[in-house]
Order: sequence, then structure tokens, then C-alpha cells
Amino acid sequence: MEIHKEKILVVDDEASIRRILETRLSMIGYDVVTAADGEEALDTFHKADPDLVVLDVMMPKLDGYGVCQELRKESDIPIIMLTALGDVADRITGLELGADDYVVKPFSPKELEARIRSVLRRADKNGTPGIPSSGVIHIGLIRIDTNKRQVYKGDERIRLTGMEFSLLELLVSRSGEPFSRSEILQEVWGYTPERHVDTRVVDVHISRLRAKLEDDPSNPELILTARGTGYLFQRILESGEKF
Repeated sequence: MEIHKEKILVVDDEASIRRILETRLSMIGYDVVTAADGEEALDTFHKADPDLVVLDVMMPKLDGYGVCQELRKESDIPIIMLTALGDVADRITGLELGADDYVVKPFSPKELEARIRSVLRRADKNGTPGIPSSGVIHIGLIRIDTNKRQVYKGDERIRLTGMEFSLLELLVSRSGEPFSRSEILQEVWGYTPERHVDTRVVDVHISRLRAKLEDDPSNPELILTARGTGYLFQRILESGEKF
């Protein structure tokens, strides 16, 4: 029986980076395809059907932000962006457009490999403690199915990326209890923040979740801010329980 190898699309206009990542990722068991610009990235994505995209920001024809936007119109595929060291705003922009994580150039290949493993693991993870055995949670019009990793608002399915769902699942698993940003980063993304800016990954994903789930994202009722701590999901009442 042929073992399925997870496929990674590496998109970077620097041939040396493509070669290094293709070699290293292939050596640790991934199937790797590459693209040298944004237009080629979209074409290769449709032909190769990868499991994850490593996406550089600065590229000819169509930059990484444009590629990310186009991919998010049709796919929830995990995306890790490669960003320049300089501007924090550039890193946040990628997250706001739907990227799951970012790695700053110049980067350690080992760091990128760890991020890839973490994102792929979270995208497929099931069975979080604190979730009912049925795997289905109802909060008002919201229905969260942790087995199928799907969320509905009324009859409408709300599309979440794998990391967005994992973040929501974590918050729901201990509803009513606050998580710090660092704790969320460790639990969902699998690494400890080295700089204050790292926790912005959490802030941007919370903002994206609120935009998709809340009736009024500016006045959230589901995903609440715990002042001085981080975030929490409103306490979910068990059957028959009252405040």
C-alpha cells in the first residue's frame, strides 16, 4: 500500500531558497512542488493540490498577499508566509488576509520545518479534552462540529481555516476560562513567543474569528477579551443550567 506523503507548495522567487527548501523538506518526508512567482503559484496550486503552502511576500507578477487572497476565495489550505525582517505591519497584513502563520527572513530551515509540522498537525487534530463525546456544541445559532471540523451559523456553513478552527476549539474546550496570548500561541501554533510581536498572530486570528462568528464583531458576545490576560469564550451552559 502506498503511503500518502503530505505535499507542500513552496513559492519564492529566489531559486536558492526554493532549492534548499525542496531538498530539506523532501528529506524529512514531504512531497514538494515549487513556483517562482505568484501566477505560477496559483497555476501549480490547482494542478498539484498541495496540503500546505509556504508563500513568500515579495514576488513578481503577483505578490504573496495577492496569492493569499486568491487562495482564500476557494480554499482553507494552511498557508505560512515568508516575510521580510523590517516591518511588523507587513507580517500582520498576511495574517489578516488569511495566512495561518509567518516566518521572518532570514530564517532557519529548522524553524520553518517546525512551523510546518505544527500547522499540519493542528489542521488535522481531533478529540480535544473538554469537548462533549458527540463532538457537537450549540451556542445560540452557532453549531460547532469538532468531528467534522465545521461551524454553522443557522443553516449557513462558516468557512474557517484549520488554525482558526483549532483556536476556536481550544477556547470552547475551557469556555468561561481565560487564556493568555502566550498560552494560546503555545497550544495552537506550538511555539513560545520570542518577541511581543509574535502574540499578534493570536490577536489577528481572534479578529478573524469574530468577523466570521459574531453578529457585531466590534461588540463580541462569544469570544471575549479578558483584560490584562488574553481571551475567553463565553461560558457554555450545560443542559438545564442557568446563570
